[in-house]
Amino acid sequence: MTGIQFVTDAKGRKVAVQINLKRYGTVLEDFWDGLISESRRSEKGIPLEKIKADLVKRGRLRE
Repeated sequence: MTGIQFVTDAKGRKVAVQINLKRYGTVLEDFWDGLISESRRSEKGIPLEKIKADLVKRGRLRE
């Protein structure tokens, strides 16, 4: 596959992969975003109003 190269150890086992980010960067970013989303599925959310209030309090957002 053009733009993807596997790195092998002394026994020929695949241990890493090199990906051409100019060619596959967007696909890889979408894949990574999906992994992050899935890993955070069980985390409790924070209400948007609470985040806004905190940003206003710290001077990061105007009301």
